[in-house]
Amino acid sequence: MRLLFAATECAPFFKSGGLGDVLGALPKELAQKDHEVRVVLPYFVQLIPDEYKKNIKDVTHFTVEVGWRKQYCGIKELKLDKVTYYFIDNLYYFDRPTLYDYEDDAERFAFFQLAAIEMLEVVDYIPDIFHVNDWQTAVIPVLLKDKYAWKNKLKNIRTVLTIHNLMFQGIYDQFVLSDLFGIGYDAFHEHGLKYYDNVNFLKGGIYYSDLVTTVSPTYADEIQTKAFGMGLEQDLKNVENKLVGILNGIDFDFYNPETDESLSAPFSIEDLEGKAKNKEALQEHFGLPINPDIPLMGIVTRLDEQKGIQLIIDSMDELLSFRNVQLVLLGTGKPYFEEAFRYYTEKYPNHFKGRIEFDVNLAQLIYAGCDLFLMPSAFEPCGLSQLNAMRYGTLPIVHEVGGLADTVIPYNHVTVEGTGFSFYDFDVETMLHTIDHALTIYFDFPDQWQQLIRQAMQKDNSWSKAAQIYIDHYQKLMD
Repeated sequence: MRLLFAATECAPFFKSGGLGDVLGALPKELAQKDHEVRVVLPYFVQLIPDEYKKNIKDVTHFTVEVGWRKQYCGIKELKLDKVTYYFIDNLYYFDRPTLYDYEDDAERFAFFQLAAIEMLEVVDYIPDIFHVNDWQTAVIPVLLKDKYAWKNKLKNIRTVLTIHNLMFQGIYDQFVLSDLFGIGYDAFHEHGLKYYDNVNFLKGGIYYSDLVTTVSPTYADEIQTKAFGMGLEQDLKNVENKLVGILNGIDFDFYNPETDESLSAPFSIEDLEGKAKNKEALQEHFGLPINPDIPLMGIVTRLDEQKGIQLIIDSMDELLSFRNVQLVLLGTGKPYFEEAFRYYTEKYPNHFKGRIEFDVNLAQLIYAGCDLFLMPSAFEPCGLSQLNAMRYGTLPIVHEVGGLADTVIPYNHVTVEGTGFSFYDFDVETMLHTIDHALTIYFDFPDQWQQLIRQAMQKDNSWSKAAQIYIDHYQKLMD
């Protein structure tokens, strides 16, 4: 099959979260299965590492009409790991220090979507499947069936929309239809772009794409309810016949405790000695007392309510005052959360250290060196950190929502089944009770603890299985 992905982030070029990880891994896995895979991205010139930038080649350029504006569109190309990457070049829109949160984001991503479609004939690549991701590319299925419906070469393209996080929808004034996309009101209706009196990019994609996927089966069910639907629950119920949840995976080549150069020592399921060395290195790095016997918990996250950060803050005094535990945190986010963790770093210097930054190598060391990984998200479409932690034998403690419920098997004391610990009620008392349960196993049942570590590491969370599910769905669309 000829596959084309459109997204606004992709590892290893630039990313802000899980979308970037997925786009870095899924196309590569599909290409390994002998499909022709290409990816189109904005050319965020300030963010692409020099090691890739120097190999990116200019292909061609043309003009894109963004409403009444005539904008330059350069096409650049890079071939890597059997995948061809196209970069849409326009300095006015994409020469910026961060990916998102600009006042003209609607215009920036309207240009990108128009350019991604108009590029197809220019580079002579008409995909069988055009797979778009999140609100920034969700209007592409609408445009293909509205603005570009007259183009015979494009009429047989099947479209797939993946929702990585329903919270972000791209809601703008209806004037964007003519002012940015150059279309009328044919798609502005309840089963299209209309959202009250505004335009909702994501809603348009939900109705106009041939298949809607999200990143875990449980999240696919949750978003059809008022509690998780973010105002689109009825629309998602309306398309439940084409809505499917497919679990994300992780790149097993990158997240590999036997070869990861970020670690102080390699280790494997057969030989866990290196994991203890990574724990010691992590304690030393954070300036915590070096003690192999004290349980070390880790957090790598965006500091935001979605990630359950308020729950963690509300539990800090009781957790650190009355339990023999160490906790390390790595992340950035909302200023009041950042300040709270700076306060607790000073208050409990022998038990907690927070680093308000993001460091990929340090994140890897946390996944590998901790005993437990705390991830109490209020909601979580899939989550990747818990998968990373299990790959390195660090047992996750999670809130039973979305992909966390689908990927972490709760520990069973009778059968010793499980890959971590989980709780359902979203409150401090329940979370602390679950932490206490995990600490009891750590201290009192060391043999079972070692068994849980190996079970977590053995779990196949690679992209191979998920990629095959996507292929099956692509094939159904073509058939």
